[in-house]
This record gives sequence, C-alpha cells and structure tokens, in this order.
Amino acid sequence: MTFAEIKDLLLTRFGETVILGEEVHPLQSYVLVADWALPEVAEFLHDQEQTYFDFLSCLTGVDNGPEAGTLEVIYHLYSIPYNHHFALKVQVPRNLADQHLPAVPTVSHVWRSADWHEREVYDLVGISFPDHPDLRRILCAADWEGHPLRKDYTWPAEYHGIKVPYDQHNEENGVKNDWNLPS
Repeated sequence: MTFAEIKDLLLTRFGETVILGEEVHPLQSYVLVADWALPEVAEFLHDQEQTYFDFLSCLTGVDNGPEAGTLEVIYHLYSIPYNHHFALKVQVPRNLADQHLPAVPTVSHVWRSADWHEREVYDLVGISFPDHPDLRRILCAADWEGHPLRKDYTWPAEYHGIKVPYDQHNEENGVKNDWNLPS
C-alpha cells in the first residue's frame, strides 16, 4: 500500500479528530496522530489485514526546543510480509520545570520492541508512557537529574564526584571540527 492509501484508510476509520495532519516528503512521510488515540491507531495498523505492520522499526523522541514548546514521538512501522513502511508522529506540549512530564500512551502491548524504545525516550527526552510495564531509566543512572537530549538541558558539573562536562574533549585531543554546522 502507498502512503496515501494507508492515510485514507486511517482517515476513513478514525476521522480528522484522530488524524490531525500529514507531512508528505520524498524520504519519509508521516501522519500526525492525536496522542490519546495512539494505542487504537497502532492496534489497527498492526491487526488490519491490509496493512499488517508487524514490526516497529524505530521509535524516536524529539525535542523541538523551548521556543516551539513541543516534544514529539515518531514511530517507524514496517510490514514484513507486504514490504511497506509507514510513519506516525505524536506531538505533545513541552512541560515546564515544575510540571509533570508530558505523556504519550504506551504501544508496548502492540509491539514488544516499543518496551526499550519508550524507556530510552523517557530517559533521554523526558516523555512519560503511562501503562508501560517497566518505565525506568535505561541509559542514564537511576538517580540522574533531568533528560540529556532536551535542548535546554544543563549538564551538571559533577556526578558523584566525577567531572561530567568534556566539551573540549575533541579539541584537546587533536580532532578538528570543520563541519561548520549551524547550532
């Protein structure tokens, strides 16, 4: 099935209150889904005979920055028998320092691989996944403060007496940075 056919199937089944938009791009198109409806959409795409997305290839968390005020979770789906790909995106408001983490419902009951992917997004980006079977840090220490992939994250000076920042590591060790990438 093509992207347009899958999107139309979703629109027919769920309507515009669930399917909030789309981005068509030659490399990776996606459908924007309402966060509260994600589990139902995921189950539909997994169980529907026409689509049968039996493999969650990747689940990624993105911080759009404090200016945008949003975080995203992107789901890359693949159907092994049909050899087709599809991407879903969920967008949630960014929390302020004194608020609870934003939440996106878990899809770990649909795709088992979501278990570790969701833990990684929770750990590094700071998005909670209610009803996840074991939501705890996976890369950072259990007592680590904050979420390191947030664009406004401030690295601590030390962690248990160990110096944390090593911003000049490459420069101090002879590695040149000629990339001239925008920050």
